[in-house]
Amino acid sequence: MEIHPALDARSYVRMCSNELRSAFLLSDLFQPGKLLLRYWETDRAVIGGAIPTRGKLTLGTARELASGYFCERRELGVVNVGEEGVVEVDGVRFSLGKLDCLYVGRGARRVVFSSKRASKPACFYLLSYPAHAAYPTTLARHDDIKGASIGSSATSNGRTIYKFIHADGIKSCQLVMGLTLLEPGSIWNTMPPHTHTRRSEVYFYFDVPKEAAVFHFLGRPDETRHLVVRDREVALSPPWSIHSGAGTANYGFVWGMGGENQDFADMDPAPLAQLR
Repeated sequence: MEIHPALDARSYVRMCSNELRSAFLLSDLFQPGKLLLRYWETDRAVIGGAIPTRGKLTLGTARELASGYFCERRELGVVNVGEEGVVEVDGVRFSLGKLDCLYVGRGARRVVFSSKRASKPACFYLLSYPAHAAYPTTLARHDDIKGASIGSSATSNGRTIYKFIHADGIKSCQLVMGLTLLEPGSIWNTMPPHTHTRRSEVYFYFDVPKEAAVFHFLGRPDETRHLVVRDREVALSPPWSIHSGAGTANYGFVWGMGGENQDFADMDPAPLAQLR
């Protein structure tokens, strides 16, 4: 696990592209046969990627957590964006197909990841926040979730939102998590833009075509910047930053939040007319 420092709203305006990428983009979390973690100081989030190939990958603790096991004081959300895989939680096996989500509650001692076939591995995205209460480990299948269609082709942002971990879905302490799929011909996500004063948010982009990219916009509404994001890269969004993106083709992304509350609608609007 590596520490990823938080950055204040004043410092980022002086950064060049490479410095912005270093501060707000995680580009190396998904490597075959490895489980990699980053500890983001904002809201003490832990972001990770696991691609099991010929063996199992066990989620261990780290010195930075000062705990006996990873979920001793944490909860964890897992979304599979690869082929079929298995997550074992304290000996109980959960099969995850593509876009399925598993919530792992505080107190789970052993979490192990594996793929059904090494030649076609699963790709597990991990997001964890501290938890002061324990909730049951629960599986949500993408096919069982009723998505909410928003936006339109007229504004190039037709998309479907699938909520997995939230107040009316899988119960959690503070983690909120789901995914959004863009319709063919649509490129914009999170329009109109907004910030979350009371929560940080993490964007994991997936199914971005090899020849395509997503331009992820961040920063204060009156002082915006952007990141060029490729497939399976993660953009970090502190509470003071907007988080919108436009791709050169349609794509998907997993969104996750943690902070003061679990109210999905708790947003501070940043109207387009105010953006600079």
